[in-house]
Amino acid sequence: MGYYQRTLPPLWIGVAIALIAFVAIGIAEGGLGVLLPSIVSTYNLTPATVTLLFVSQISGYILAAFTSSLVSSRLGLARMLLIAAVVLTMALVIYATSPYWLFMVAAGSVLGLGIGLIDAGINTYIVQDSRSANMIGLLHAFYGIGALSGPAIATTLLSLGMNWRQVYWVLAAIVSLLIVSVLGAIISRYTPMTLRVSTSNTTALENLGRSLQNPVVVLTGLLLLVYVGIEACIGNWAYTVQSVARQTPELIAGYSVSAYWLGLTLGRFILGYFLQWLGAVGTISMSLSLLMIGLLAWWQLRDQWISLPLIGFALAAIFPATIWLIPQRLPNALVPAAVSFATSIASFGAAIIPTGAGWVASWAGLEIIPMLMLPLAFIMVGLHCWLVQHSLRGK
Repeated sequence: MGYYQRTLPPLWIGVAIALIAFVAIGIAEGGLGVLLPSIVSTYNLTPATVTLLFVSQISGYILAAFTSSLVSSRLGLARMLLIAAVVLTMALVIYATSPYWLFMVAAGSVLGLGIGLIDAGINTYIVQDSRSANMIGLLHAFYGIGALSGPAIATTLLSLGMNWRQVYWVLAAIVSLLIVSVLGAIISRYTPMTLRVSTSNTTALENLGRSLQNPVVVLTGLLLLVYVGIEACIGNWAYTVQSVARQTPELIAGYSVSAYWLGLTLGRFILGYFLQWLGAVGTISMSLSLLMIGLLAWWQLRDQWISLPLIGFALAAIFPATIWLIPQRLPNALVPAAVSFATSIASFGAAIIPTGAGWVASWAGLEIIPMLMLPLAFIMVGLHCWLVQHSLRGK
């Protein structure tokens, strides 16, 4: 046993790559909100037509949902992450260079594929490695760091006189560091990421099919889809709601959105304490209660902004704690396919819910967006209760 422990590959290498990957997808997704007005102006778009950029990502997310576990089992996690990092960087480069709007829309599918593969692959790796499973909160906190950094980088570069295309070149260069990191793992043969998950593609395909027949997997994916949709919808629309619909000063509106992401990031950094104190189920239940309070405050109390960081803090634990519970709710053989499917299909929410909210707001007014978040939160409460009653019984 002592010899085995001495020959274990260093944990920090896999953790470092995982953290870099989540910062990368946070930057790639977070920078868009600040650059959106410039994109609208360049291509002479409307608020309705620009949502095609969100919708186009759906095909990439869906493809990742059904292929990530199969690709990982055949090529190994590291090679799948390399493909995803190249694809994600390529999508940002197309954003920076596309002369036509439809080319940029098409690149959205490529962006969704890259994000979906990284999200599914890294989450699967973390929950399956017993040495790093307790770092799930830290992993998702680093996504928050990326989501904070993307808008900050974009805002700073625009203020220095760069145009939005040049900003995307900078974001692509930052994200490309993930390519270097994964290449290092492949060259050094870092076994936790280069070892194949299963011996045959048939086994992986069978496990995916069995997972999709399990209601726990499907409803976990739906819960995460709604969660990601709420998170992305607030991140994309809160500034517009505050500054346009409620006439909040732009500086305060901007800081309130930053406070939203800061609340989410801080909540994920201290997630481990809540998991030890309340357990994963109790932490999710507490988070959903805080979320309802924060959403009610954002909807009803128009002249305050403290509700947004409260909402961010409440959202922080839901995704990583739900992922952390998957190995406890399913047989070990189904875990890779289940995590891959649930996390990838959850990204669908980042496209469909903000887009749907935008279309509803186009005829009902921006003020309806906070109200729309409440029924979605109720759906999460119902799904969480079902999962607790049907998948943890007897464990």
